[in-house]
Amino acid sequence: MAYIQVNDDITIHYEMEGSGKPLIILHGLGNSSQSWKKQLDGLKNQFTVIAWDAPGYGKSSDQKEPYTSFSQFADILNAFIDKLGYDSVYLLGHSMGSAIALDFTYRFPEKVDSLVIADATRGAAGQSEEENLKKLHRRINNIKNLSPNEIAKQRVKELLAPNPQPEVKAEAERIMAQVRPMGYISVSNSLFSLNQMDILPSIIVPTLVICGELDKATPVSESEIFHDLIPNSRLVIIPNTGHLCYQEDSEGFNSEIIGFLVK
Repeated sequence: MAYIQVNDDITIHYEMEGSGKPLIILHGLGNSSQSWKKQLDGLKNQFTVIAWDAPGYGKSSDQKEPYTSFSQFADILNAFIDKLGYDSVYLLGHSMGSAIALDFTYRFPEKVDSLVIADATRGAAGQSEEENLKKLHRRINNIKNLSPNEIAKQRVKELLAPNPQPEVKAEAERIMAQVRPMGYISVSNSLFSLNQMDILPSIIVPTLVICGELDKATPVSESEIFHDLIPNSRLVIIPNTGHLCYQEDSEGFNSEIIGFLVK
């Protein structure tokens, strides 16, 4: 457990394990660095694995005002990597973390040696204006009017494959029940405005696109779009898993990461 003050307002908490080339991992909307425990342990022999808490999440500090774009998260990520002293890293983003990773890679390609996006989201670009607005209102309403426990119970069942392992479901609910309004609203706003379709063909680093076979939140068809548009990409499907594929089949997920990054 460690902390870095990246600017006057934001302190980032992160977990770090292992040695070797740095692999920075970015969590999704309802998660935090805690959700990557099996990656921190399973990948530490190959990499220095660093899982952050995004601003407004986990043990990181809140923003002064909610963010409205993933570029703001990516700016914090850039400062975070600089403070860690790395010239370049491997970068892995899950769900909304993939949007941060793509924004960062597009703007700072020299700092990313290889990219992994897991269960990636197109946000606003993947739905109608009406559905996009509905999702924004639903997310904001939930974080303002439901308890974090209620949000977790409601949401986690949609993020896992049918008949999930009880311990995986319980852990996902425990972590999601820690969400805070500042982080959740910032990501909700950013998803509402997200459209990265124009930048995908310009992502030039080697890219692995991963998706859970039974993902209902961002189906395989979405990952196929990323794969088709990112020139130097490879698509891998993790069988019998949902949106949280890295938690549901951590061994299979970790094996794909090692196979892709270890040359």
